[in-house]
Amino acid sequence: MKPPRRFGARTIATLLGIRVAYRLGSHFFPKRTVVHAARLFQTPLPSSRERAAGALTTMSARREAVEVDGIPIATYVWGDPSTQPYILLVHGWSSMGLRWENWTARLLDHGWAAVAFDQPGHGHSGGTLCTLPDFARTVSAIGRHYGDAEGVVAHSLGGAAVTLALDDGWTAKRVVLIAPAADPQAATRRFARFVRLGEHLRPALHDVLAERTGVRIDDLHIRHHAPKRAQPLLVVHDVSDRDVPVGEGELYVSLWPGARLLKTARLGHRRVVDDETVVAASLAFLSA
Repeated sequence: MKPPRRFGARTIATLLGIRVAYRLGSHFFPKRTVVHAARLFQTPLPSSRERAAGALTTMSARREAVEVDGIPIATYVWGDPSTQPYILLVHGWSSMGLRWENWTARLLDHGWAAVAFDQPGHGHSGGTLCTLPDFARTVSAIGRHYGDAEGVVAHSLGGAAVTLALDDGWTAKRVVLIAPAADPQAATRRFARFVRLGEHLRPALHDVLAERTGVRIDDLHIRHHAPKRAQPLLVVHDVSDRDVPVGEGELYVSLWPGARLLKTARLGHRRVVDDETVVAASLAFLSA
């Protein structure tokens, strides 16, 4: 869970209520508080589904569906990935597949098809809970369904998911990661501070997450995965990113053989995705 982008009166009241409850619960009802916090951490913001519903009226994609672990995953296709090289587009936490609509005309101009999708609990996909192992499993399943990609572009948590999922029955020739998350324990630390969950309860939170996903949180750190990747990588990260610090993008470059880093300024965590300079640099890298 990340802080909401805008704080209306209702959002502030809800957040204050959670913080008071977690401060007290961390001391007096730790087990119950951890279970509630784990569910909150794995629940995408409602804005993902709201924005996806609005985007349907203007989308240029062909909508399809792929079942992954019994959950219907909404996919969006531009061009024909069965006959054209295609670019796989992977969104971040509480986002949606159609957030890549601004990229697709440029991709088509290059002769590529494009495929995007909504992660579980996001957009028009089924499911309610989702975290990094779910992200990675879904990336792998979508990649296997549409075949090996010419390239993959991923944002935020999607970047970590791609790093885990690459070469798991599918691959991509080139990789662009924009503001990629690297350290899941850093993410739970930021979450705990935001909702005022006691720091002493974070190990218990990790245990609850691992019980559902079957993956220990330390095994998700990209230090275990990035050094194994051989694809050319471009990392784009803004120095003023407050959601995922630029140091996490730098960590990718230090661990992934041959990776390149493009730093931007004053774009933050989200605007960096649609910045013209970033799009142009990414397309040039994918074309190389």
